[in-house]
Formats: sequence, structure tokens, C-alpha cells
Amino acid sequence: MAMRKIGVLSSGTDGPGINPALRAAVRMALSMGARVVGVRRGYAGLLTGEFVELTARSVSGIISKGGTFLGSSRSLEFKSRRGQLEALRRLNEAEIEGLVVIGGDGTMRGAQQLHELSFPVIGVPATVENDLPGTDTAIGVDTALNTALEAIDRIKDTASAHQRAFLVEVMGRESGYMALMAGLAGGAEMVCIPEVPFELDDVARTVTEAYVKGKPHCIIVVAEGARYGVHAIASYLRERHEEAGFSVRETILGYIQRGGAPLAYDRMLATRLGAAGARFLLEGHRGEMVGLVGNEVVATPLAEVIAQRKPIDVNMFRLAEVLAR
Repeated sequence: MAMRKIGVLSSGTDGPGINPALRAAVRMALSMGARVVGVRRGYAGLLTGEFVELTARSVSGIISKGGTFLGSSRSLEFKSRRGQLEALRRLNEAEIEGLVVIGGDGTMRGAQQLHELSFPVIGVPATVENDLPGTDTAIGVDTALNTALEAIDRIKDTASAHQRAFLVEVMGRESGYMALMAGLAGGAEMVCIPEVPFELDDVARTVTEAYVKGKPHCIIVVAEGARYGVHAIASYLRERHEEAGFSVRETILGYIQRGGAPLAYDRMLATRLGAAGARFLLEGHRGEMVGLVGNEVVATPLAEVIAQRKPIDVNMFRLAEVLAR
């Protein structure tokens, strides 16, 4: 029997592209004859029954907006079995027969837990860390990367003007994808990421070499989850300022990378994956995440998605090292 009513929610992360994904999921489901309910504040709102009926007009004008119009949160309670059963009770009370969930690793884990309770769910990947297997690129990555790249370009201008070394921290607690891509595209002298071991001496050597070669600046991009953070690296370099040559400054980009209007690629990716999420759910798929591999939308079991983080491309890291010389 075809589903008559489904829910959509975004949980955990926020970022550019989630609104277009929600818009696409809602309108695709409506076109297939299902009613759609939005869940406010992600899994936390699911536990408290924060449901709102959505129409095609409810998602008008949001394709160009950052963030998520339904709101998001992180819920420790939902991680417990009692919390999951409470969520299931709320869904049943509201006669919601399936869910499209949009988010990152934690969101996909929550979706798998609902799937294990025999509730129909489909995941849509949205995380600027781009660490989910099953998709080449997650929603929000391209816009966040361009935001970081613009910042690095601007920092390079002022670094050159004052002959300084800049340490630029970008998002990536356990994944160095953002730092690697931003550093490669921004022409950084070094990239520090969690996946590749490095020592403080390595950073100091890079700064000194850049100075000796006559470079007007030294840009080092650091993932927030790297072994040493920007403050530790800066302190180490300042203690050795006579050897470093350059004076040192720090910039932490932080949440600026997750805000702003999604760029064209993210709007298209979010539209394709959001629509596919709703369509797959209504066509009978269960416990899967939709993603884009090559140029094809594919479905990967959630159990496989959460089993491991997507590794970085080591060849890209080596290329960044070669081009930094």
C-alpha cells in the first residue's frame, strides 16, 4: 500500500543547500500523492512532536536561503533506546509513515536506528566535511569550500602586504577534506589535516623555507581536528620567531563556512538528492541514503554509510605538497 503521509527533517548540521533539499523533497512527495509533514528542530523536535503540515507554497522562496527553515539541533536523548521509542510513538500518533532525513554522520546514524525499529527512512547527505561514503559530494560542501577559499585569497593579500605567515583554521573535526581542498585551490604552503601525521617542527620548517625562498607570505591551512591546532602552532612558531622569519597571525573561519546562500552546484545537488530521497521512500526503498556517484543518483544502505568515514584522496594531498614548493 502506498504511503499517504511522510515527514521531512534536517538534523545536526546546518549548511548551504539544506533548504533546496527540503523544497525538492516536499514537492516531489506532493507530486506523488503523499501529504508531507515537516519536523521542526530535527530529532529533538521529533521527540516532542513538533510537526507542521507542508504544502508546495510552504517551501516557496527558500531555494536561495542558507540554513534550514525547519531548524536543526542535536539530541542526546534520541541516541538512547527510550528516546528512539518515543520518536516512533510520536510518528505513529501523527500517522507519519516514513521519513526523509537530511544531515551528516550523526543524522544518518539516527536514521539507521529508526530503520532497525522497522520504520521506513531514507537519508540525504548534507555535511560540509564531506565524510560520508555513498556520495562523491555532500550537500553544502561546494558553497562552504568557496567561502573558505575566498577568505584564504583575502588573507593572502594582507599576508603578502605585511610579509606574514597566516594559520587559517577551517572546519573538519575528523575529516581533512575541507582543509585539503581549500589549501590546494588556495595555493597554501602547507595543509594540516587529521589523516596525515605531522609535527610542529614540520610546520616551522615550512615557514622558514618559504621565507628563505623569498616568498612574500606563508599560508598554512589547518583542519580544526588536526593533531595541533592553530593556537598551538602559532605559539610554537612565535617561540622560534628568529628562525621562522615571518611574523605569525591566526584566523579561525568557524561557522562562517556554514552560512550564506547555496551556490549553483549545491542548489542543483540538493534538488536532485532531495527529490530522490522522497521518490525512493515512496517507491519502497528502506534504510538507505541517496547520493551522487559520477553523475548518477544511487542508494547505499545506511549500515554501510555509517560503518566508516570516507577517506581523503591521498593523491590530492601529495599534489598539494608538490604545488606548494
